[in-house]
Amino acid sequence: MSDTAGTGQGAEGDRVGSDPLTSAEVADEVGLSLANARRLWRALGFPEVGDEERFFDAEDVHALTVLQEITASGLVDFDLAVNLTRGMGQAMARLSDYEVSALLHHIETLGGGGADGPRDTRQLLRAAVEIIDEFSDSFEELMRYSWRRHMRAALARAEASFAGTDEVGTVQLTVGFADIVSFTALSNTLTEEKIGDLVELFESRCADVVAVQRGRVIKSLGDSVLFVNDDAVRAYDTAEGIINVVGRDPRMPDVRVGLASGSIVTRLGDVFGPPVNMAARLTAVARRNRIIIDEATASALPDDEFETRRMAARPVRGFGIVEPVAVRRS
Repeated sequence: MSDTAGTGQGAEGDRVGSDPLTSAEVADEVGLSLANARRLWRALGFPEVGDEERFFDAEDVHALTVLQEITASGLVDFDLAVNLTRGMGQAMARLSDYEVSALLHHIETLGGGGADGPRDTRQLLRAAVEIIDEFSDSFEELMRYSWRRHMRAALARAEASFAGTDEVGTVQLTVGFADIVSFTALSNTLTEEKIGDLVELFESRCADVVAVQRGRVIKSLGDSVLFVNDDAVRAYDTAEGIINVVGRDPRMPDVRVGLASGSIVTRLGDVFGPPVNMAARLTAVARRNRIIIDEATASALPDDEFETRRMAARPVRGFGIVEPVAVRRS
């Protein structure tokens, strides 16, 4: 089942050029109940279609057949297959939107000032399709490589997290939350194109700094980035690096960064727990281009390398009265 259904470019040779199928026909051919077929389809992130609508093709049959074979093998049960499929679907949807948006922006930038004048929407889309067709095979190979590499890294992190704890999916981390100061007011003064450029530059610079310090970006929210490090010093260096490449660049807005450390629950590619919430809350306390940390992070930083100063106690939503800690290198 795919959004390119009905194109006649299916994965199974005997269906190339055949008529599109209904949901029930796909489920019957794969050997799944209609309810389970629809669960997998929704998990992939695609919209539901009507019972009588002929929407699906051989690629859709093949995809569900692969999922059915995985569950039939006994390696995973159906509920876990749905869960894993949902994660993949969400990642692929975001990746696809990211790529199409970047391509259209790139093509529009190249063509906007050319001799032929600005391109219309259909021209932009046709150009993007041509580029995607050209590099799709190579990019699929790169995606496989990237997935395998990230999978090894995730397994290594999981193995490391087992040391010192009996709780699967719980690990000690320092969480960082960096956000753009007064983004709403700033965005009201910018064109839509400049807002997009600003967000893209902010996210890319943050991601580069996080990678250099061996951390991970958990998610980007446009005007903010959530990241984690397994070492408090590296987390501080990440925060300082973000301030240097964003907040201290006169062409970029100011930023604030909050750091909090403690026990984190990792689930479905995200992180949860009090330190996550605390890091976000601390950004409201931080001054422009400054780093504010919690007591746990302050305790993890070497005294001979860092100077810490307790700030006035204040109410922090969800935590009661808290004494944030200002920090800088000695």
